[in-house]
Formats: sequence, C-alpha cells, structure tokens
Amino acid sequence: MEDKVSSFWGPVTSTTEWCEKNYAYSSYIAEFYNTISNIPCILLALIGLINALRQRFEKRFSVLHISNMILAIGSMLFHATLQHVQQQSDETPMVWEMLLYLYILYSPDWHYRSTMPTFLFLYGAVFAAVHSQEISSWYVNPQGHAFWHVLMGFNSYFANTFLMFCRAQQLGWSPRVVHFMGLLPYVKIQKPKTQ
Repeated sequence: MEDKVSSFWGPVTSTTEWCEKNYAYSSYIAEFYNTISNIPCILLALIGLINALRQRFEKRFSVLHISNMILAIGSMLFHATLQHVQQQSDETPMVWEMLLYLYILYSPDWHYRSTMPTFLFLYGAVFAAVHSQEISSWYVNPQGHAFWHVLMGFNSYFANTFLMFCRAQQLGWSPRVVHFMGLLPYVKIQKPKTQ
C-alpha cells in the first residue's frame, strides 16, 4: 500500500488500493480514473431501468438495474475516498448483485414466499455483517482497473438485457432486440392484449 496520504476524507483506511497514484488530480478524489470510470455503469443502468419501467417488465428487472446503479455508486465512493466504510459499499453490493442474478436465473416467478429468496437475503445480510476481505495487492495499472469498471458496466447492461429477452420469451411477449441510437441494444416487447 502507498503512504497513508491525508486528504479531504482523512487518511486512507481501506485494505487495498488499486495501483493509481492517490489524489493526483484532486484532493477530493483518491483514485481519479477508477472513480470516473463508474459513470458509464450508472448511465447504462439508468437506460436499462427506464426501458424496464417504460415497457412494464417485471419488477425484478427494475431491481436489477437499480442494483447495478448502487454497485457503481458504491464503487465511486470507495475509489474516491479509499475509506474502509466505502470499501464495504463497493464490495458488499457485488455479493448482493450476484445473489440477485442467481435468483432471477433460477426462479421463474417473482414470489416472496419461497425459501430461495429468504436464503439469498439471509446470505447477503450475513455477508454484509461479517465481511472483511483482504484483496490481493498484485500490481495492475490504474487504467486497466478503470477500464475494467467500464467493461463491467457494459457487461451488466448486456446481461440484464439478455435476461429481459429470455424472460419475455418465456412469457410469450414477442421480444425483439432493437438499438438505441443505432448502437446500444435493448429489448422491445409486445405483450398479448390479455395481460
């Protein structure tokens, strides 16, 4: 770890730093590239959320896009401050989002009375309560980690879009892939008149 540089946020208290010179561009942002590279993640999640709400997809997909936003905001907070509390706001939502993906993939109906959502919720809550993980200090250049954020934003968006397409097929909603501004794919559905 680098020297514990003091800044607006105080000394670094996180258990890891991502090989980017701290506070090189601002006294408010510890890891500049790793912080701003979360912006595409937030914007893509917002586009996905608007699409899911506009077409009245099941709530699970709105929750999934909101989860993507929470994860990106947590990551921004962590990389901007390098504080241990914000590190948890980056790492814990990763686990929660993984659990949400598992639920969406393995539960065809959005129901709250089964044991699966209870188990996944409890697992996520226990993880959040006891989580303290030492991440490897293996050297990765900062632009590489920042680029990873951008790629993960696109990965999350494409995964959500794929799941929305699959679910719309299961429900007989005649999904088709169209492109926003000719580039960004999203799912357009045609629900039967009876729904």
